[in-house]
Amino acid sequence: MNISDAGLRLIKQCEGFRSHVYRDLTGHPTIGYGHKLTPGEAFPAGITQGTALALLERDVQTTEVEVASLVKVQLTQGQIDALVDFTFNLGSGRLAGSTLLRLLNAGEHDAAGAQLLRWDYADGKPNADLHARRLAELALWRA
Repeated sequence: MNISDAGLRLIKQCEGFRSHVYRDLTGHPTIGYGHKLTPGEAFPAGITQGTALALLERDVQTTEVEVASLVKVQLTQGQIDALVDFTFNLGSGRLAGSTLLRLLNAGEHDAAGAQLLRWDYADGKPNADLHARRLAELALWRA
């Protein structure tokens, strides 16, 4: 289960490149294209775009494995792209406990895709950037 160039472009577009550590919407120290820093990991001088791409590739590979371990049905490439982006953004724990995954694994692909739009909140409030991301994921899902 591998993300396509279109799915990778979506992650890069939504995450944006940042050469120095910042706090994401949930307060996690993050750098590059949405790479959450792990304990002991630090980039005091920042990173280049090349380093950010290498981190992204590693993070996406991990996310692909996580998605593949949770999904028990066949997916289209667009659905793979959407789920990898969704899971990259929210984490595999969120996918694992979601109605989206339950519906998907029950073979209800259309209903599962519609669930993407329910995940556009940050701190209990609707977030325009997350809403746009979920709409882009849904477009991939339906492609």
